[in-house]
Amino acid sequence: MTWILMNLIKIVGFERLSCLSKLEELYLDGNDFNESILPSLGKITSLKKLSLRWNKITGRVPINKGFTMSKLEELYLDYNNFTDMRFICKIPSLKKLYLREAKLNGGINIHELGKLKNLQELYLDGSSIDKSFLRKVGVMTSLIVLSMRTCGLNGSLPNQGWCELKNLQQLGLGDNHFEGRLPSCLANMTTLRALNLAFNNFNRSISHSPILSLQSLEYLSLSYDTLVDETESQSWTSYFQLKVLSLSSSPARRPTRTIPRFLHYQYKLQAIDLSHNNLVGKFPTWLLENNTRLEILNLRNNNFTNPFQVPYHPNPHIQKIDISNNNLGGPIPTNLGLVFPNLVHLNMSQNAFTGIIPSSLGNLVSLMILDLSSNHLSGTIPDHLGMGCLNLKYLKLSNNSLSEQLFPAINNLRGLMFLYLDHNQFSGKIPYSLSSSTRLMAFDFSSNSLSGKLPRWIGNMTNLVQIVMAKNQLEGPIPIELCKVKDIIFLDLSENNLSDFIPLCFNSLGIKHVHLGKNRLSGPITSAFKNSSALVTLDLRDNCLTGNIPDWIGNLSSLSILLLKANHLQGMIPIQICLLGNLTILDLSNNNFTGPIPHCLSNISFGATNQKSDLGSFSSYFFIGALIYLETETQQKIENDVDFFSDVDAQQEVEFTAKSRTYSYKGDILNYMSGIDLSCNCLSGEIPLELGNLSNIRALNL
Repeated sequence: MTWILMNLIKIVGFERLSCLSKLEELYLDGNDFNESILPSLGKITSLKKLSLRWNKITGRVPINKGFTMSKLEELYLDYNNFTDMRFICKIPSLKKLYLREAKLNGGINIHELGKLKNLQELYLDGSSIDKSFLRKVGVMTSLIVLSMRTCGLNGSLPNQGWCELKNLQQLGLGDNHFEGRLPSCLANMTTLRALNLAFNNFNRSISHSPILSLQSLEYLSLSYDTLVDETESQSWTSYFQLKVLSLSSSPARRPTRTIPRFLHYQYKLQAIDLSHNNLVGKFPTWLLENNTRLEILNLRNNNFTNPFQVPYHPNPHIQKIDISNNNLGGPIPTNLGLVFPNLVHLNMSQNAFTGIIPSSLGNLVSLMILDLSSNHLSGTIPDHLGMGCLNLKYLKLSNNSLSEQLFPAINNLRGLMFLYLDHNQFSGKIPYSLSSSTRLMAFDFSSNSLSGKLPRWIGNMTNLVQIVMAKNQLEGPIPIELCKVKDIIFLDLSENNLSDFIPLCFNSLGIKHVHLGKNRLSGPITSAFKNSSALVTLDLRDNCLTGNIPDWIGNLSSLSILLLKANHLQGMIPIQICLLGNLTILDLSNNNFTGPIPHCLSNISFGATNQKSDLGSFSSYFFIGALIYLETETQQKIENDVDFFSDVDAQQEVEFTAKSRTYSYKGDILNYMSGIDLSCNCLSGEIPLELGNLSNIRALNL
């Protein structure tokens, strides 16, 4: 029986739980319970698993004679605040103890914990641990797993204590501040199967480290360490056969070097990460040939060169390949989709691949993520891609030379969520086949040669948060069906030939960025955005809008960029603009405004805004399931996890005139740009003296 109690339940009737003679698992996470509940819980003699994470268990725990948890094997006390932990030693049956992110104000009494002769797994990640713990932990001889990641430990590892854990199979010391050499006693830990030393500052190469003696080692993580920096590390040979190796780093920390030679002698790898290392030389096809059970290959952000070849024999195991941001060129192998039939994630972006997209990719039924952007690919999107990749969620083909129809005529990609086809040479109308992908959340078709009208079926894509179709040749009115897309956040239809009015029904409350500039929109500024209190950018420049600036403009409390340049607007500049306290760029130039310059403009900070993070780009984090290696509590297999994408990312581009020159400001630079342009109007009167107080402004054109 499993009993789950969550979300601030009242402490009522715990005594009655002792009557549940078959209760084995009890979850009380995320409440306000304190230590007073433990005596009652201690009477539940059948419990095997107890979770008290995220509570308020502090101070001395009152334990009476009724505390008889003789069968408890797993205890979760993460995210609590302890001053006394002696009650744990009253549980001799305990096998797994979780104290992650716990405040251990009284420290850990190793002598007391050493009495737990059955304790096999101890997790202290993120807790405040004194380094002396490592010198004393040797008495806990039953430990199989010890995890102390992100504990703020520094200095050198001691040469005693922890090395005496002869039964230890998994050791996690990553994300600390250790430095110096690895102690020689590490070589005594011959049962060690998983070792995580990532994100530390150990020095001297692996070739001179005791890691070589760990014959049982299968999982090794040295990411962002300096243990393989020396050139001599190229020649070391190992006595182990790894299943998982993580040597990811930061290019800024790595000199240009070749791939470690010891990898030539590894044949059982299931996952390998050599990303961000500035590795040079030809693409290591031999890694794929030698390790026939490889599932994950991550070589992104290196300097590998041609040729990119795939093995002759198919590999049904490999599910993720990321070779992005290298110097690979030539055609993509035509048989890639046949050699790796079960790919889930393929990223070959930011290289120099040429030729067409091979139709064999259409055989990848399990493919969820495909990124071929920023290459030199030409031709069309193959029909097989639209027909065969039934599970595709993320497709990015931006910055190539792809042409003709935007998308295959037959579209079976019902689950497609993110589609990026910008900066290509696509032409013609937006195909109706795309209407089948009703789960789309974001698409970018900008900087192509698309023509025709905006399709009305776009209103059926109610999950959309980002629409970008700028810099095309689209014409006609903005369809009122677009008003059905209630969750839109980023809309960019600028630099087309759109005409007619802005639909009145377009009143999304959550929209942040609207770019409709450089079209042929006419009529007054409608009340379409009257209730858009989250609006950060409103760009209506270079259109044919008429009438006055509406008074409701002052309701847009989040507005930072207002561009109304080059329209036919008239009347006085409304004082309601002065209510826009977050405004950084205001461009009302080349209109027919009359009357004085409002004195109250000096009330706006122009640049001293708290919303800078919203200006440069729109980024939302979504996730797509994909296979990556997850350092789990067991660390014994490749696990399903999620890959996070910030590629639902549209960088804003804003034009503003300063010193008689029009500049385009894009991305994060907008966080630092501020200005007012009221030029080329019919304004009269004196320049308000108060404008001299705008100390943060970078450009002022009157």
